[in-house]
Amino acid sequence: MAKQLGFVGIGQMGGAMAAHLTRSGFSVTGYDPSEQSRALAAKDGVKVVTQLRDAVLGADVVLTSLPNPAIALEAWLGQEGILDYMAEGSTGMELSSIDPEVMRQIAAAAAKRGVRMVDAPVSGGPLEAAAGQLVLMTGGEERDIEAVGDILDSLSSSRHMTGPVGTGKTVKLVNNMMSMGNIVVAAEAFALGTAAGVDPRTLFNVLSQSGGRSHHFLKRFPKAIEGDYAPGFKIELGEKDVALGIELGRKLMQPTPAASLVREMIALGMAGGRKGQDVVAMLDYYLSANSVRAGQASGS
Repeated sequence: MAKQLGFVGIGQMGGAMAAHLTRSGFSVTGYDPSEQSRALAAKDGVKVVTQLRDAVLGADVVLTSLPNPAIALEAWLGQEGILDYMAEGSTGMELSSIDPEVMRQIAAAAAKRGVRMVDAPVSGGPLEAAAGQLVLMTGGEERDIEAVGDILDSLSSSRHMTGPVGTGKTVKLVNNMMSMGNIVVAAEAFALGTAAGVDPRTLFNVLSQSGGRSHHFLKRFPKAIEGDYAPGFKIELGEKDVALGIELGRKLMQPTPAASLVREMIALGMAGGRKGQDVVAMLDYYLSANSVRAGQASGS
């Protein structure tokens, strides 16, 4: 029999993954506390329910894509949470960007109930999720991971075994620390180039073929230079992930000074009214300084 999947957290990323799995032939029932998220997922063909228990009861595999560690912990371990409704022998797949310690807490509680747990954060945005082109970082027992290999393969263009439960989250946080650092430095440098009089499109065309380019520069800056900061990855999620990486560094007594500065810069961008926008709105933050200088030069 085909696996029955429950999907908790069908927002921008989770909804795209749930829709792709549905199109790929999996039987998916999705839940989200947001009525808007449920409506958008239903429009994409996902069967949605209004109660968490109705998504989880009878599911062979329950997937979660949630905004932060506190919400993930409550969703899995809270009163009338996911584990209260999962059957012994079923599998949980946690896709969120959360800290490894919370992931291990969830896995330990799941094990007591006879539920296998796969740590499987993703790299990529809603477009990649909708196309099944994510990169997955999977932690856990190899047999448990391979038992849900068909689901993982459907969601991803590549997947990697990182080690025990928790290592997937660690690799994800390291990835996002690097990614957010790339974006902040690129935004700062790009704004400098335009302040010095280089046409933004010319600047992008040259830099996109030069040593300073990065995955996120190539992916995000074409829209940004047109003033399009519609969220693919919200700036507040970028700040959250870098903060989680810094906190992990503190626990391990591993210094993270560059990441700490990146987090502070993103916080400044957010404080300037950019919450809800894509993290590449950091370019707008730096470009606004150009406007200030221009106003000062003109005496306004």
